[in-house]
Amino acid sequence: MKRETDSRPLIQMVRCNVEKNGAVLLPSLSWQMCDEESWLITGSNGGGKSIFASALAGSMEIVPINNGLYSNQFSDSIALVSFETAAALIEEEKARDNSDFVEGGIDPGRTGRTYIANVLDDASLCSYPQGIGLERHPAVISCGIDAILDRGLKYLSTGEIRRTLLCRALASNASLLILDEPFEGLDSASRKILQELLAQMSQPAASHKTQLLLLMDRPDTVTLATNQVLELTSRHISFSGTLQEYRNILVRRKKVAVDELPHRLAEMQNELDEVRSRGELNLADSIRTDKTVLVEMKNVTVEWSGKKVLDKLSWKLIKGEHWLIRGPNGSGKTTFLELITGDNPQVFRNEVYLFGSRRGSGETIWELKEKMGIVSYRLHVEYRSLGDLDLESVILSGIHDSIGLYEYCGEEERTLAKKWLHLAGFGTRETERFGTLSYGEQRSILIARAAVKCPPILILDEPCHGLDGENRSKILALLEAIAEGGTSTLLHVTHDPTEVLSCEKHILELRPLETPMYRILVKDQPLTEPDVIPSPR
Repeated sequence: MKRETDSRPLIQMVRCNVEKNGAVLLPSLSWQMCDEESWLITGSNGGGKSIFASALAGSMEIVPINNGLYSNQFSDSIALVSFETAAALIEEEKARDNSDFVEGGIDPGRTGRTYIANVLDDASLCSYPQGIGLERHPAVISCGIDAILDRGLKYLSTGEIRRTLLCRALASNASLLILDEPFEGLDSASRKILQELLAQMSQPAASHKTQLLLLMDRPDTVTLATNQVLELTSRHISFSGTLQEYRNILVRRKKVAVDELPHRLAEMQNELDEVRSRGELNLADSIRTDKTVLVEMKNVTVEWSGKKVLDKLSWKLIKGEHWLIRGPNGSGKTTFLELITGDNPQVFRNEVYLFGSRRGSGETIWELKEKMGIVSYRLHVEYRSLGDLDLESVILSGIHDSIGLYEYCGEEERTLAKKWLHLAGFGTRETERFGTLSYGEQRSILIARAAVKCPPILILDEPCHGLDGENRSKILALLEAIAEGGTSTLLHVTHDPTEVLSCEKHILELRPLETPMYRILVKDQPLTEPDVIPSPR
């Protein structure tokens, strides 16, 4: 739908509460968006950005108070793309899974083609009946998902899901497109494509149909055609003005943060030393391992529908050798990790050894996972369905390797959980519910959950998703300190070169368009930028 331009603000809030089920989530907001303004919504984790976006998209109620007012010219034509919408999509696919009733026991579910075709208007459906020929759709081409249109949504990587959601939003021709952290989880090539696309959409033009509203925790990471900034802190507006004014504020804040950094790092190191010694002292014998080779893969091949994701991969994880795993979206990074965690059934047709034993030789998945701490998008989705769980219980569940808490926990375990909560920045908040936290705050809690039992292997699949600049720096410093402690060996997946840890001297680089499909590098060698490799088409 093309909106009509007039002199009124496109969106206007004057003394408005954002409410859900009668509870006030954001109080007394006043803000407006006018034509030719391009807004960036930013702020710290838990500040209220995602609540603000969800309210504009219609998921929450915007209630004028004290003779206030609310108007939104886009109210009937808004598309929201966020971590929350991606997680909701995966939960939806799980609920619709009919594998138990399908011949062969595999239900692919909805494909990207079907999912996108469902939002096409009548004119587009004439060009792409039932999604036929969608490979030629401008949104599909821009988002680079033509090669995965016929894959089940549940089998897409994090980055592929994000690109599919973005493509669907673009194909819907919504008048307002709200993008919450649009660059997170995308490889370098995808980020560049998206950045160019957003820059084009931000150019004023008479035929321009879509207005952009961008939400980013770290506005300094990507240059965008924005000219206005709204910052939310502790669920209140802390800044509203021009981009240049906000940049000046960021410069002053950065100087203060740099001055405080040495003291904060020293304090964190002391806390970590205490919780690690306490955790190691009470470490269950079943978690300990005397093996030097923690994981070994010999000529591993994984394929889906005749397409090889990994091919003849041979690789070894030695205790104390921390690895960076990298490669473009869809190159097999998550598949590789799932062979280790036991979440990929093709592990049994391959030669994969964990802690000295070949997979499928009688060990249970729980005996293996007991020796691992895991942070992943899929785990995050699992915990989102347990939103009523309090934060202390989330940390404690990491000790017992459960999704949720079903075991009795003694005072020593609870003390350890509280100390990890404090270390993660959630001291005295142990009774808060996981579901009330922002996406970034939830991520911080799940990192603490993974580390609490001092596991021999700490698996980190894009651990910093959704974290603001301050929390990202804190978590990276925490992971670096955990690695230096010597108890846990890190396997770390990230697309962001600023998140690579100094302890990660070894690199497994997945390269889907080459033979062999991977490279093993060491950090003191000159490194190429792997993410510029285009995904296979």
